[in-house]
Amino acid sequence: QVQLVESGGGLVQTGGSLRLSCAASGSIFSINRMSWYRQAPGTQREFVATIDMGGRTNYADSVKGRFTISRDNAKVYLQMNSLQPEDTGVYRCVAIVPAMDYWGKGTLVTVST
Repeated sequence: QVQLVESGGGLVQTGGSLRLSCAASGSIFSINRMSWYRQAPGTQREFVATIDMGGRTNYADSVKGRFTISRDNAKVYLQMNSLQPEDTGVYRCVAIVPAMDYWGKGTLVTVST
């Protein structure tokens, strides 16, 4: 099993920056890929960014050029710049292992106008 704990969320003004962290523990050797998803109130969960264990990344079109995903051993980060109100939501980290996904509980990001 893999346990995930996110941190770094908070309240920020439009145009500001935040850096989210996700610490993985447990069977981290089995992780193939780690991703960030977000969900705003009343909306469906949406993909934000992903990174595989080779360092290859992919981003949602809505965050390209503003967000950067990176990893350092058992931690994954999401650097978020030029934040907009539409970036508000609960950000959750996901660890993908063969035949299973593990989700963290999330960290809240609120971008004020």
